[in-house]
Amino acid sequence: MIDLDDTDRAILRVMQGDATLKASEIGRRVGLSQPAAWRRIKRLNEAGVLKPRQLDLDLEKLGFGVTVFLGVKLATKGRVSLEDFERAVTAIPEVQTVQHVLGMYDYRLRIVARDLPDFERVLRRRIMTLPGVGNVEANVLLSEEHLPGPLG
Repeated sequence: MIDLDDTDRAILRVMQGDATLKASEIGRRVGLSQPAAWRRIKRLNEAGVLKPRQLDLDLEKLGFGVTVFLGVKLATKGRVSLEDFERAVTAIPEVQTVQHVLGMYDYRLRIVARDLPDFERVLRRRIMTLPGVGNVEANVLLSEEHLPGPLG
């Protein structure tokens, strides 16, 4: 864990809003010179506070109009079945996230599909044929709002 001061938190808030900003603009917004901002960003990066940047695609514009959260309960328990399931599910391109969770289900998947029939195809042909899959529960995403998080 890294000790963050108010300036570090301000830098992180600015970067949460727009991670493409240059150090000079981030510095201007938080009251630092470009070199001072760059050094702090570098320190945050080296400490692992900043994860590698990923491109945030507009899936709807790319033809993926349906997002489904799928709870998956494995039929069999054990280390081997967890690893087998995780290895197999991460190979499915429509699966965006795989979360191993505690509760009614063992896993929570975020799946994108072109439409509901496409999701049904993914479910029947890909998810239900994975090793160890028992019960599933699907929740279709109706809307989503991105919040700034605890630093906001």
